Amino acid sequence: TACFLVKYCSVDCQKTHRKQHKKACKKRAAELRDEKLYSQGHERAEGSFCPLCVLAIPFPLEQHATFRACCSKLVCNGCSLA
Repeated sequence: TACFLVKYCSVDCQKTHRKQHKKACKKRAAELRDEKLYSQGHERAEGSFCPLCVLAIPFPLEQHATFRACCSKLVCNGCSLA
């Protein structure tokens, strides 16, 4: 578990400082792990955003958006009614 907050000149120096740094290190390492997990695999395709309001169109797209032939894009139902 590495937090990358502190750099040491040697292994001996790291071992000496371990008791003081252990709690903060574990907390930061968990935060880094969570950031990595939450940033994976949830990107949306470019076409799933309304080009007018730039908000994500909810799934399923067919129920929450209308295809506009003039620009060949999906527009959310909110912008379609406006």
